[in-house]
Amino acid sequence: MRYTAENLLIRSEDTGAAGVFAHVTPQRAEWNYLHMAARRLDAGMSYAGSTGDYEYVHVILGGVCRIKTSAGEFERVGRRPNVFAGMPYALYLSRGVDFEITALTDGFEVASCWVATDEDHPARLITPADSAVELRGGNNASRQINSIIPPGFDCQRLVCVEVYTPGGNWSSYPPHKHDVHRVDEAGKLIEADLEEIYFYKLDKPEGYAYQRVYTANRSIDALMLAQNHDVVLVPEGYHPVVSAFGYTTYYLNFLAGSAQSLANTDDPAYAWVKSQWTGIDPRLPVVSLALEK
Repeated sequence: MRYTAENLLIRSEDTGAAGVFAHVTPQRAEWNYLHMAARRLDAGMSYAGSTGDYEYVHVILGGVCRIKTSAGEFERVGRRPNVFAGMPYALYLSRGVDFEITALTDGFEVASCWVATDEDHPARLITPADSAVELRGGNNASRQINSIIPPGFDCQRLVCVEVYTPGGNWSSYPPHKHDVHRVDEAGKLIEADLEEIYFYKLDKPEGYAYQRVYTANRSIDALMLAQNHDVVLVPEGYHPVVSAFGYTTYYLNFLAGSAQSLANTDDPAYAWVKSQWTGIDPRLPVVSLALEK
C-alpha cells in the first residue's frame, strides 16, 4: 500500500453512544503488530474478552470501572472524568488472560491496544503514581509526556505514553523517526523500528491539530487534520504535530516493533531548533498528581 493522507488518517466513528468509536487493525494499517480500539460504556455495561496470544494494555480515558481477570481482580480503577482532568490508570495483561471490564460510571471510556507475544509477564495495574511525568522540548515546542508503559516495563513489545500539547505549540518536534533498527559499535540501540498509533482528543470539541508524516525520500509525505477521536497511523517516517491556538491537544501513543524502546532519530534538517529553546511553556504540566488528591 502507498501511504497517503487518506489512509494514514482514520476518522472517528463516534456517535456519542456506547460502543467502539475508534479502531485499528494490522490489516487496515498494513503493518505487523498494533491493534487498537477505543470504546465507551455506560454504568453497568461490560466488555469481556480474552487476550489469547496477545499482550494488552487497557488505558482508562475517563470514568471508573471494575476489571475482573483470570490473573486477578481490580476494583474501582480510574478517577479522572476525562483526560484533561487527571493522570492515567491502566492495566497490562499478558497472553492467555480472560478479562471483563464493567463501567461504574456513565460515559466510561477505555482505549485498548494489543500485540502478539510469545512471552508471559505478570498482570500489572498502573496508577497515577506509577506514571512518570516529563516536560519535554522548550518554548512553543514544549509538551508533557506521561509514561504508562515505558521502555523497561515488564512486557515484551508494548510501549504506551500520553502527550499533552498546549494550543499553538509543536509536539513530536523536532521531527523524529523510528523506522530502522540500528545499534552502535558497542551494541547500544540508537534507533528502533516501531509502528505507532496517535489517538487524539481535544479539550474542546471543535479543536484540531495538524500532523505531518513524511520520509526522507518523500515516498510518504502526508498532512492530516486530526480532530477529536481521530487516529493517525505512523508506519514509518518523521511525524511532527502542531496544536491549534486556543486548544490543548492530547494524544495517546501506542508503539511496538523491533524493541521495547523509544529510541529514535531526529530529522537532521530540523535538529538545530533544540539549541534555541530557553525554557518550558508555563502552561505545563496540564495534569499532575496534585489533581489526584
